[in-house]
Amino acid sequence: MGSGSLIVLMIAAIAFSGIAILISKFVLKATTNKQKGEPYECGVPTQGPSWIQFNVGYYLFALIFLIFDVELIFLYPWAVVVKSVGWLALVEIVIFFFILFMGFLYAHKKGALKWQ
Repeated sequence: MGSGSLIVLMIAAIAFSGIAILISKFVLKATTNKQKGEPYECGVPTQGPSWIQFNVGYYLFALIFLIFDVELIFLYPWAVVVKSVGWLALVEIVIFFFILFMGFLYAHKKGALKWQ
């Protein structure tokens, strides 16, 4: 699989998404109303301005979730090849977990895991 395949894949992705957008523009009629411009809040009507400042703790909590979610993405390929690689794979995953655990301790020390 060379660079030609990658170029064909990118052209196909752009073409398919562009065609889907064009079809939706031609098939659907464009309607505008006040309700479409309002933010969606799970069916509950908003009270007051919808542009409010959120606590930065939610952002930090989401970043920590992403870090541990990405850790699982890296853990699956490791589990697939661990038998063929041997002890080196075990040492590498222990180092990987140690780095993640240090990041977890740092986040805990800074208070990023406190919800409120």
